[in-house]
Parts: sequence; structure tokens; C-alpha cells
Amino acid sequence: MSSAGEKTEKATPKKRREAREKGQVRRSTEVNSTFCAIIIFGLMLLIGEWFVDRLVTILAEYLSAQSVIVLSENLSVNVVRGTLSRMMMSLFGVLFPVLGAAMAAGIAINLLQVGFLFTTQSLGVKFNRISPISGFKRIFSVQTIAELVKSILKITVLVIIVYFDYRNMLEEFPALIGQNVRTAFLHIMRSAFYMALKMCLVMVFVAAADFLYQWWKYEKDLRMTKQEVKDEFKSMEGDPKIKGKIRQKQRQMSAMRMMARVPEADVVITNPTHYAVALKYEEGGSSAPLVVAKGQDYIARKIKETAMMHGVQIVENKPLAQSLFELCEVDDEIPSEFYQAVADILVMVYRQKGKVR
Repeated sequence: MSSAGEKTEKATPKKRREAREKGQVRRSTEVNSTFCAIIIFGLMLLIGEWFVDRLVTILAEYLSAQSVIVLSENLSVNVVRGTLSRMMMSLFGVLFPVLGAAMAAGIAINLLQVGFLFTTQSLGVKFNRISPISGFKRIFSVQTIAELVKSILKITVLVIIVYFDYRNMLEEFPALIGQNVRTAFLHIMRSAFYMALKMCLVMVFVAAADFLYQWWKYEKDLRMTKQEVKDEFKSMEGDPKIKGKIRQKQRQMSAMRMMARVPEADVVITNPTHYAVALKYEEGGSSAPLVVAKGQDYIARKIKETAMMHGVQIVENKPLAQSLFELCEVDDEIPSEFYQAVADILVMVYRQKGKVR
């Protein structure tokens, strides 16, 4: 049996929106890093030869013996600064595809996980984070233990992959001694990138497990108590007590407006005590008599009192009064099946008032 303060309820849409506005989203950093690493190492395998050739060209252009001799002949601060600037721009041109791919991959995976979100609330200073007590709690929290287990698992798996791949590569290194530097370097670079991709493929499983854990933790952290759900419902829909008072006031105002129309009625048909229905007929104004007021019990008594005060005729007809009360609303015309019965009553009332002979 859960206590009143236990968070057992799923987060409401309003709670989720507020959490998102504060930067609290379901996101796995393992998914981000693994996806970006796969893109980077995969791209390096595709453009590896071009990458090496461009690096060799840049180094030969700016750091070869001939380049250094030419530079030393006109050595000055401006010449050195200009040479370094050109070399850095050339290196940036080589690194741009890799850096651009990494940036695009990071943006894409974040959009897939979180969607577009811009908030500055998560950047605010939180003094509870610098509290020694809060820090001690975070050190021994479930989140910290889970991260520690995850890190140990990752390191263990990655070390095993590196160990076996490196042991296999040691058998290939002697064959590279007789080859030129470029060929040997490309071979080593490809082997290293293949090893990195194997590590990334293993990390896919770790990332998937971390994503599921982050999803579970996110939902758990957003859970609400039953009282929080009730309070939120009250804030959104209004306090039931206040709404009840508003409805009561509306009913009172409606009853007052209805009572003000009773003196206009031609007749009030009663049960005689439980129901009262006031009818009015305007020749040429409507095709049938209208219900200008109706009520039950207390309201019925008030209708009859008002009718007597203003000289409105009261006629007792139990089945007719009950039927009109149940089938008609205020300002409705009476149903056609009651035309004859109401007409007979109106003729009788008009004769008593001298309106007809």
C-alpha cells in the first residue's frame, strides 16, 4: 500500500512541458558519443588516403629543408606570422571534413533524441550542488553507482578488443619494414580505424542499454504523487469548491431572471406542490405557448408565490405539469402533443379574465 507522499503516478503533459523548459530531457550521452565516433572513424576510413596525402603535401610545403632555408633568408616577425597563418588554414582545410562531420553528427543525434530545444534555465547557478551534504549524497547515489558500473563495463570490453587487435597487429608490423613510409603509415592508420570501429560497434550495445536506463530514470524522476496530480488538476481546471460556488451563483442568477418573467406569464400549471411551469402565449409572436419559467419543490413554490402576487392564474394539472417540466426548457415552445390540453387551459383563463367569450 503506497503512502500519500510516494511518487506513483505518471507525469502529466504539463509536468513534462515544464521539465523540458528547464532542460530536463531524456538523453543518453553514450548514444551521442557512439554515433559521432562511428561517423568520424567511418569517414576517416573513406578519406584516409586523401587525408594523408594532404598532410604530406602541407608538411613538405612549409616544413621541408628547402622551405626552411627560403624562410630563413627573409626572416621577420611578419613573415613567420604569415607562414604560420597559411599553414594553419591549409591544415584546417584538411581537418574541416572530419570536424564538420562530427558537428553535423552531434547535432543530428541530439535532434533525434531531444528535438529542437533552447533553454537557459539549466545554466543557472544551483547552490545545492555546491553543498557538501548534497555532494556526498550524489557520490553514493544510484545514478553514480550506475555510471560507475557502466564505465567499468566499457573499459573492460574496450581493453579486451584493443588487446586482441593489437596482438594481431604485432604480427603484421615486421612486414611493413621494407615498405615506404606512406604505405606503412596508411596500413597502420587503417588498422587503427578498423579497431576503433569494432570498439564503436560494441559500444552500440552499451549505448542502447544506457538509452533504456536513461528513459527509465527520466520517467521515474518525473513521477508525481497523487496529491501533486490533484493540485495540478485544480490549478488547470479550477478548484471544485470555487467552481461549485460559481455554478451555484449562476443558478441563482438564472432563477432570478426566470422569476422576473413569471408576471408576464398567462398561466402557471402545477403538480400542485412538486412542479410548476409558467406559460405565455403571444398571438402572432410564436406558433405555440412558451415556457417562461419552471421549477421543482422550492422553486415551484416561489413561482406560485410570484404568480399570486401578480395575479397570474394558477391551474392544477398533475400529469401536464410533470410532462412539461421534464420535456421543456425555459424559452422552449411546448410539444405539439400538449397543444390541445394547454389551449383548453388558456381558453379557460382568458374567459375568467374576460379576454374571450
